[in-house]
Amino acid sequence: MELRHLRYFVAVAEERNFTRAAQRLNMAQPPLSRQIQQLEEILEVQLFQRDSRPLKLTETGKFFYAHAVQLLAQTSELESMTRRVGNIERSLSVGFVGSTLYGMLPKIIRRFRDENTTVELSLHEMSTMDQIRALKDGQIDVGFGRIRHEDANIRRVILREEKMIVAFPEGHALSLGKPVLALSDLVNETLIIFPKAPRPSYADQVLSAFADRGLKPRRIYEVRELQIALGLVAAGEGISVVPSSVYGLKRDDVSYKELDDPTLVSPIIMSTRMLDESPDLRELLELIYRLYEEERVPYAPRNDAGR
Repeated sequence: MELRHLRYFVAVAEERNFTRAAQRLNMAQPPLSRQIQQLEEILEVQLFQRDSRPLKLTETGKFFYAHAVQLLAQTSELESMTRRVGNIERSLSVGFVGSTLYGMLPKIIRRFRDENTTVELSLHEMSTMDQIRALKDGQIDVGFGRIRHEDANIRRVILREEKMIVAFPEGHALSLGKPVLALSDLVNETLIIFPKAPRPSYADQVLSAFADRGLKPRRIYEVRELQIALGLVAAGEGISVVPSSVYGLKRDDVSYKELDDPTLVSPIIMSTRMLDESPDLRELLELIYRLYEEERVPYAPRNDAGR
């Protein structure tokens, strides 16, 4: 059994379809099917229930999948950490969700570049779930997202809990009334949420906030990204619940209101591979907390003791 067998198997197990898995692996479907058959012959077990649509794992397949994912993640970590230890390259690849650009992330990136001139830093916009996959595949070294996702191969540090606020078109009746609003005040409005895909995402945090309070917005309008949501708000198409860092966007056609519930927050989460103890990552985390203190930005209690 070789590592490629594990990669092929994990792709099929996660996509639950040979065609989609082949596309993900940039290969044709027939060779992929043969490789999976070969793996089952090597192991002398059946990994998939081929009579089901979509594909399902057998109980043996579920066991094998859990361990295959861990082995592949450890392989990626080993490659990344060995390069760092050998100082073959000093680079840091950063994944981020678009909404984090309206907070402290740009300043963090600029300061890190200024203080670490020998590190080649690259940025990649991707959803939180794509960041998790990219970390395990070794495509990025650190991610900044908003979704609380548990994964044994990923270390998460909740940096801060960002308040949710409401964006209104200028002159909207609700924006001119009470100084703070409740979610119940918004149920008769068209709620513009983002991103539309992939999910889960910040959109699900907003929808869960309503559902947890037994509320359902009259109409939901899903869009691709924050800027589109704000543009539609400005056009009078609806309202949007956004992270408070959006205050930094100066628009004359959009106004913002606070919400009255302090539990209505969206986290900023830094994710890395569990075993990656790179000095560059430690420096980045320390820099973040230094900047938070300099800027007097409230942050979550430090939970990075494992570093």
